[in-house]
Amino acid sequence: MDEDKLRELIWAPWRISYIEGCDQPAPSPLNPELFLPGADPGCFLCQAVADAQNPERLVIFRDQLSVVVLNRYPYNNGHLLIAPLRHVGHPGDLSPEEHTALMLTLTRMIRLLEQSLQPDGFNVGLNLGRVAGAGLPGHLHWHVVPRWNGDTNFMPVLAGAKVIPQSLAALWQLLREKVQQKPTPAQSTGAVTKNDISQPNTNPPQE
Repeated sequence: MDEDKLRELIWAPWRISYIEGCDQPAPSPLNPELFLPGADPGCFLCQAVADAQNPERLVIFRDQLSVVVLNRYPYNNGHLLIAPLRHVGHPGDLSPEEHTALMLTLTRMIRLLEQSLQPDGFNVGLNLGRVAGAGLPGHLHWHVVPRWNGDTNFMPVLAGAKVIPQSLAALWQLLREKVQQKPTPAQSTGAVTKNDISQPNTNPPQE
């Protein structure tokens, strides 16, 4: 069979931002007053906390103690990062209140993804230290990766390619709309205040 007939176009809209970004200047620095005490201005999670209303930060949810960000370069569709607001790198650095808030937020995000994307399962975990694969060891964060039956198929095995069918902008829009809906008592973290993201900028990130 002609090899060209076996080729199909892969829709991967999020990659163009990564490719074009290599030649683009860095974003303007944020006002230092926006950062929490102890934040690292070079940390993308600290930047997301400080600039949560900006769609380019891909923030899905924030309360008094935790923040949820879409992974810009996901392992799978719906890959979320859940982190404390504070720039800390070890579970032992968290307060009991932060431990509780983070686990409640993690549970709420799993339910959100179940309702929005109907995955068959999840990989949930964190990496401590660069040797363990942490790309940002200074700011603790949990990965929540939705999984579907058959999502490891011939593409990554034979071609070394991963097909992710939904753009980040579309997914950001979907999850932000759903997270604004009133949660059930089991979904609520119980820590949302008027300063949280309750009226988000609904313009999707530019891609």
